[in-house]
Amino acid sequence: MKIRETRPASFWPLAIVFSLFVLFMYGPMLVIFLLSFQGPEGGLTFPMRGVSLHWFHKLAEGLGVVDIGAALWRSLGLGAAVMLCTVLLSVLAGLAFRKRLAGGNALFFIVVASLIMPSIIVSLGIGLEFRLIDNAIKAALEWLGMESALEGYGTSLGLFTSALGAHLTWTLPFGLLIMFAVFNRFNPAYEEAARDLGATPWQGFAHVVLPLIAPSVVGIGMFGFTLSWDEIARTSQAIGDVNTLPLELQGLTSTVTTPSIYALGTLTTVVSFAVMGITLALVWALGRRGKGRPG
Repeated sequence: MKIRETRPASFWPLAIVFSLFVLFMYGPMLVIFLLSFQGPEGGLTFPMRGVSLHWFHKLAEGLGVVDIGAALWRSLGLGAAVMLCTVLLSVLAGLAFRKRLAGGNALFFIVVASLIMPSIIVSLGIGLEFRLIDNAIKAALEWLGMESALEGYGTSLGLFTSALGAHLTWTLPFGLLIMFAVFNRFNPAYEEAARDLGATPWQGFAHVVLPLIAPSVVGIGMFGFTLSWDEIARTSQAIGDVNTLPLELQGLTSTVTTPSIYALGTLTTVVSFAVMGITLALVWALGRRGKGRPG
């Protein structure tokens, strides 16, 4: 006879709190998603007036002087660059920190300290740093008598210079923490066995270490892209003359009074979920590949 376990009295209050927490997190997303599919007469609040893709078509046409398509591609390009740099630097740092390094602890805390720095202060500091670089470059060009180059020089602030560095101050600490945790429980016996069989250090990494840490590397890539994709504060003062999609979205919230702004929010959310879906699919595929190998 199967005995049915009774739930403790504390279960229902905790279940209610958890349900409210989930509603608080995903409720706004659901509301924006629904309101973005209103008809041509729709407004910014309920009740909905019809159902259509009208506001997505309006979004494709552009919102005033803002080029949404260009901002979208800038954000995708920057996110991809941040993802690649985060993965590469995190894996290399994880490998380096497997051995005791002189000053390694201080270096670790310096890198992780950027997580507790106010984002806007980091952005202001990076913007100031690159403006000082601009002044130095202009002074050097003037001293060398390169007047034509001086007249054509704009600024070193840009998408793949200052903005990339600003985003890495946010994404890289997360990648390092994940990689350190992975290598902390990594069994070096696998590498030793590969060396005993004649593998070079590179072959040992490519055929033994990398396949074992691949799911974590994919996760770091997802962290890098998604954290960059919606970053505003660290980008605001460090990007120069162009804007990423989140910055354009922030500016449009005070000027656009139609559901087009909700359509843009839905689009950015779909991209985020697509990245997470691709990540989960890659992790699943890597897991199946690992299980399919002969023992």
